Amino acid sequence: MTPEQARLLLSDRGREAVALASSLDLSPAARIRAAEAVRPLGDVGPLALEQALLRVRARAKHPRGDVLWWTPEALEQASSHEVASSRADRFDRPVLDLGCSVGGDLLTLPAGSTGVDLDEARLLLAQENARVLGRRVSLVRADVRTLTVPLHADVFADPARRSGGRRTFDPRAYSPPLDLLLGLPVRSLGVKVAPGIDHEALPASLEVEVVSLRGDVKEAVLWGGAARRGARRTATLLPGPHVLVDDDAPVPRVAPPGAWLMEPDGAVVRAHLVAQVARDVDGWLLDATIAYVAADAPVAVPWGRWYRVLEVLPFSLKGLKERLRAHDAGPLVVKKRGTAVEPEVLRRQLKLTGSREVTVVLTRSAGRQVALVVEPTPSA
Repeated sequence: MTPEQARLLLSDRGREAVALASSLDLSPAARIRAAEAVRPLGDVGPLALEQALLRVRARAKHPRGDVLWWTPEALEQASSHEVASSRADRFDRPVLDLGCSVGGDLLTLPAGSTGVDLDEARLLLAQENARVLGRRVSLVRADVRTLTVPLHADVFADPARRSGGRRTFDPRAYSPPLDLLLGLPVRSLGVKVAPGIDHEALPASLEVEVVSLRGDVKEAVLWGGAARRGARRTATLLPGPHVLVDDDAPVPRVAPPGAWLMEPDGAVVRAHLVAQVARDVDGWLLDATIAYVAADAPVAVPWGRWYRVLEVLPFSLKGLKERLRAHDAGPLVVKKRGTAVEPEVLRRQLKLTGSREVTVVLTRSAGRQVALVVEPTPSA
């Protein structure tokens, strides 16, 4: 989006066009009719329709997403409001938000925070979003790569992780590069990164926090200085928050499956904290390299979901098919770790016709492929 297009959208004419577009049927089947309906609006019509569609999508990320202003790229990169708000709790004074975009993170930070971005259009939208939410912030147009950051500032950054339209997993290809951000002489620092970042390649002075929301891993954040809470690795599960930290948990023992199986939350796995969970539930691993935790009885902890183990089978298509038919299996839920089996392929091969939904876990036990027929406990 260009600055001229942003100004057009924010004009009285643009706001009226967005209101009209938002009143239309925006379902995929009606998309052509919606485009025809805004055509008489001229140059603002397509912009208004795009904005209306973005607002529909934005409801999943922000409770007021349908009244805020977005660009496609800004919405794609924006954190969920619950995640951003939890992250903002790390800061106890105004923050310098480097690469603030349309303000998704900035507007959860302490009052008086400052957003910096080179994209003038996004800054115009951020300014309007601040007005809509009643937030007191400052906005500066500047290139973060050449910006002089004040000594002892509190800084948050969400560097762009796309290059040439494709997602990049190399921190050196972030914009601005991760090394530049980690080298800032600041009081406290938070940097949003990809959840799969290599922990071993990071300075030992940083805390790596992996965050999940309702079981889905959303992001990782590197924390330094006053924003670090002491641990080297942290898993934060939202809502809650439920926070699991790295400590001196013993290496879990490896043994055959027990009566119960836990599937740890993805944030726990990405933060390399499965050993802490095994200790907390008096459990063990089926395989030293697989993040499933077995136990004799379920323990009420928020770190994952429990399954009652009904059967344990050596993995074979014929044997699994026979046992699943004995369970009257029809719809099949497939959980997998440590196996190349594709769930959709397996479902086609099994050709189950029963009446019950059954869950099967495909994994390894002491290096051997096994299939566990399990019964999930109700979700919290």
